[in-house]
Amino acid sequence: LFPGADVGVSGGSASKENAAVTHTTARPLLLTTPEPWHLSVTQTPAKEKAKEGETVILNCHFNSPRHLSLTDLMVKWYKEDEKGQMDLLENNVTVLPNNSRVFMSGDLSQGDASLVIFNVTTSDHGIYFCEVTLPDGKVVTGDGTKLRIRRALGLFGIEESIGTIIGVVAAGIGGVVVLIIVLTPQLRRCVLCMRQGS
Repeated sequence: LFPGADVGVSGGSASKENAAVTHTTARPLLLTTPEPWHLSVTQTPAKEKAKEGETVILNCHFNSPRHLSLTDLMVKWYKEDEKGQMDLLENNVTVLPNNSRVFMSGDLSQGDASLVIFNVTTSDHGIYFCEVTLPDGKVVTGDGTKLRIRRALGLFGIEESIGTIIGVVAAGIGGVVVLIIVLTPQLRRCVLCMRQGS
């Protein structure tokens, strides 16, 4: 009975050792598997300005320790503004209907997922986000680029906001009024002096 019990115990301890060995070999695989897909997405600069009619390139660069398969890598661009969120590019292609102004201009194999917008208008104002989806399903999004569009008034080449022009005109009128108020008493004195002298 005792030898059989010893065999049973040693068999049990052997199977426990096997289980422990299997468990330890599984742990490094779990730790090393996500590492090749560690990715960072960078958008520069944080703010971009353009005039109506210009072409804008919004930079988006990503890097990883190991080159990713481009067939598995998906890039998405979307814009957020006061109206909400609007998708511009999905699965590496433009999704806007009847819009040929927005394209991905970067080379994915070089880690470049930049976006180009031709002939910008004031409706393009907003914050643009570059989003990269990894083959394991993880999504990494950049910090965003705020795009501000200046309106081109076409008056002697002046391209400024209407508010600024109104402010400058109001300040000019105010200055003239102050000058008139200050100079009017002195002008009266001069006129009286001239009359008395004559």
